Amino acid sequence: MLKNLSISNYALIESLEMAPSQALNMITGETGAGKSIMLGAVGLLLGNRADTKALFDASKKCIIEGVFDIGNYGLEDYFDKEDLDFESSCIIRREIAPSGKSRAFVNDTPVKLEILKTLGKALMDIHSQHDNLRLGAGDFQLGLVDAFAGTHSEKESYAQAFKNFRKSKKAFENLQAEAAALRKEADFNQFQLEELSALQLQVGEQSALESEQEILDNAEEIKSKIHENLDLLHGEQLGVINLLMQVNQGFQHLQKFSPQFEELYERFNSVCIEVNDIGASLEEEDGKIEVDFEKLEEIRERLSKIYQLQKKHGAQSVEELMDIEKELADKAFQVDHLDDELERLQKELEAAEKDLQKKGQELSQKRKSIFKAFGKQITDLLAELAMENASIEIDHQLTAPSPSGIDEIEILFSANKGIRPQAIRQVASGGEFSRLMFAIKYIMADKIALPTLIFDEIDTGISGEVALQMVKMMQQIARQHQVICISHLPQVAAKGDRHYFVFKDNSSEKTISKIRPLEAEERIQEIAKMIAGANPSESAFKSAKELLSVS
Repeated sequence: MLKNLSISNYALIESLEMAPSQALNMITGETGAGKSIMLGAVGLLLGNRADTKALFDASKKCIIEGVFDIGNYGLEDYFDKEDLDFESSCIIRREIAPSGKSRAFVNDTPVKLEILKTLGKALMDIHSQHDNLRLGAGDFQLGLVDAFAGTHSEKESYAQAFKNFRKSKKAFENLQAEAAALRKEADFNQFQLEELSALQLQVGEQSALESEQEILDNAEEIKSKIHENLDLLHGEQLGVINLLMQVNQGFQHLQKFSPQFEELYERFNSVCIEVNDIGASLEEEDGKIEVDFEKLEEIRERLSKIYQLQKKHGAQSVEELMDIEKELADKAFQVDHLDDELERLQKELEAAEKDLQKKGQELSQKRKSIFKAFGKQITDLLAELAMENASIEIDHQLTAPSPSGIDEIEILFSANKGIRPQAIRQVASGGEFSRLMFAIKYIMADKIALPTLIFDEIDTGISGEVALQMVKMMQQIARQHQVICISHLPQVAAKGDRHYFVFKDNSSEKTISKIRPLEAEERIQEIAKMIAGANPSESAFKSAKELLSVS
């Protein structure tokens, strides 16, 4: 329920505030005074797009704030889901900066417009002339049927089944496409796999082969240099090792004379040992190296195959080739098991489709079960609104499964006796549309359980007894819901629990829209003006008092 609404710097409104009654509120005023402007501001609270052209003063920020009592509407889970602080008194605020930037807040927490729209749908239902256009749309009509039939659980079950069906269908179709591509490339992939597998590649193999090739390519030169060095090390007269041994003997003699010589002897002795080790290692390497042209050719041939495959596959190493080999092996495995996997996914798809049809039928049956009751309730209400010969039918066709079900419906309407019902958008006049829409809103008020309903000139095209009957029905709605009605009919405006008057203030340089609640005497004056114009007669005042039930 809307407890308080404040608007500043919006369109013709410099500053406006109202605290509507929890029952039936009437808003009246001269044409263009700002009644619809107020609805535009409320629409911003409910998540509509903002426009800087709507600023009263283009240099200042526009702020629209609504305080709602939401304690009994079961919104705690939604607030928890969106990480919002829940309070029974909920403050929704919308700000529009001169730059065009728009911000929205719920209990001072910034939120996206999507959250505001979702929350707004749970708080208010605004009827406007735009609703009359929506009434002819199939999805809107289907929503009415669902609300009347109470199909919430069936729709949830169907939605989950539809989601599962779409997921299974996508998986099956994706594998079909993948299978076609894999089969098309299967022979070539198999050839490439066999080509790579035949080499039996090993991690680190390439660098090892390249190193071995380098040695075999230069084996003769390497052995020659090794022998030269060994001769220099082991020569009998001038061999390095013999010379070192002689020097070592000298150091051995010197070490007894001082610690310094002893240290030098130890250091030199280490050098001798190292040189001996080097000589031994050189002899070992000499033993390993052979001039083996056959083995060299084998290495060259294997490296050549590796290089060719690297170029072919755009690889830089043996490891990359091994990864490609694994991918090709996986593809070959998939091709070998495609039929099994396709069969499995097809069975899943068939099961999902069967479940979808079952859930669709359950939803459809519940919808169809209320067609007659839905039509009868509306025609009964229309009869009370002076449309005794009106008739309603629902045309129903089964369709392929869609997100909304397997039903396509069209509400058919006739206002006159003997005239076959036709699509609403083709036959209803303005006044007929208003009464039909009001009858639907009346029925749906409790079905949808909306806290606040706003009627924007729902009484367009009607008058007299029809207007009185309509406002009686509004009073019935207002027993359980807050109702705000913008009206131009005195019969309707007189029956509100609270009456607000919207007017233009031309006292300053720029016209300003204002609103104020009317006291008892002011109400009589306003109703009389609605009856007879700017200068109401005594009879108009009398009629106003009668409408207001004032003696």
